Amino acid sequence: MPDPAENTAIAENTVAAREHAVPVPDVEESIEAEGPAGNPALIGVPTFLVGSIALGLVLTGYVPATAVGASIPIIMTATGIGQVISAIWAANLAQNAVAAIFGIFSGFWLSYAALVLGLTHNWFGITATAVVPTEKLFLLSWLIVIVLLTLVSLRLPAVFTVLFVLIDLALLFVLLGTAGASTGETRTGGYLVFAFVIVGAYIFVDAMNSATGGRALPLGRPVLH
Repeated sequence: MPDPAENTAIAENTVAAREHAVPVPDVEESIEAEGPAGNPALIGVPTFLVGSIALGLVLTGYVPATAVGASIPIIMTATGIGQVISAIWAANLAQNAVAAIFGIFSGFWLSYAALVLGLTHNWFGITATAVVPTEKLFLLSWLIVIVLLTLVSLRLPAVFTVLFVLIDLALLFVLLGTAGASTGETRTGGYLVFAFVIVGAYIFVDAMNSATGGRALPLGRPVLH
């Protein structure tokens, strides 16, 4: 017969071993707790591109000069809403720099829609003689902010620096065209819009490649390391 004292000792040793055992986390529970990874650029970049294309077509004379609001249906809905969604998504993932970028461009696109609609419908009580100064105020304000964005984002891959510099130049030429009533400078601004659309399309292809299991495209070394 087994010795009762021996059985008691074995039982006590088993309990002690269980108390000191290191718990092994459940992998599936850990994954569910962390949540799925995401890339807000998959919404933010294409919605940015479509609004930019519409704006570039307006600036280069694809529509008559009187149709200044032709791009607003796209910009106010697809682009503006897409940027807001992407900013919120990025913030939720703690991608703070990405959230800041999409948040800034949310403000730009939605305020541009408000400017055009407000001026054409006289929402803000701006007289005809104050229209051009108002447009200059808008363009100069956003040029300053996006130049600042360009400078503080130099640690991002070089493709983003190229994108922001082209946006800066587009705003500058549109500002000069507005201030000097120059169609040529405004058209140059429009062509610069198409230039940064090409860069943005490259960024979107990279994001989509990565999301679908493909190889990421080279984005260039940051200016600042």
